[in-house]
Amino acid sequence: MNSTIEAARKILKIFKVYHRYRALGVEDFPVDGGVLLITNHSLATYDGFLLGLEILEKKNRLSRGLGDDLLFRIPVLKKWCDDIGLVPANITNAKSLLKEGHILGIAPGGMREALRPDKERYQLKWHKRKGFIRLAISEQVPIVLAACPNADRIFKVYESFLTAFIYKKFKIPVPIFKGIGASYIPRPVKLTHYLSKPIFPPPFSGEKVPDELVDQFHLEVIEEMKSLMTNVDYSKSSK
Repeated sequence: MNSTIEAARKILKIFKVYHRYRALGVEDFPVDGGVLLITNHSLATYDGFLLGLEILEKKNRLSRGLGDDLLFRIPVLKKWCDDIGLVPANITNAKSLLKEGHILGIAPGGMREALRPDKERYQLKWHKRKGFIRLAISEQVPIVLAACPNADRIFKVYESFLTAFIYKKFKIPVPIFKGIGASYIPRPVKLTHYLSKPIFPPPFSGEKVPDELVDQFHLEVIEEMKSLMTNVDYSKSSK
């Protein structure tokens, strides 16, 4: 394991303690073979890496991920992404990783979901995001859903026309947010990932997956994820 991953593990372990992090359902995670690990996308983002650490420690499997193109346009960030196993988000990379038997982590809502204001907490922006569903069917790999609702409580995110305009125009995230008090320090909310059991796609063999099959499986997966996202911890320590 390279030095960047080792450094990331040390930092993530600090966040794990800070957020009293746990992942429920990891025991049912597949021990081998290609898997699509599908998560919600918070502004903090590092909750997804905490899950990756948990799977690494409990199942000895290193998750790979698809990153926003923006990450690969900045030299320093590109090197960091390369070191930890992130690859540009495209179908060729996705299929290659799954064929090689990797865990492929995807947050279908992307940056648009991460920039949601507080009034849209816990809402999924997956209505038009069906690429991961088509991928699961075409490659015949299971989906494991992982919801971390309280990640939306790490920061208070404000609704902003400027944020929406800049992202729509330039695809650059410029959120207006705060953590503890008026600072950017993450709130010490208790974080829990709730994992589904593996969800297997409908059988398919061929070159082009029918839209009807995609729509049907997409609906099934979204309903399951919505159910997992209702597990919000409203305890005093999580406000």
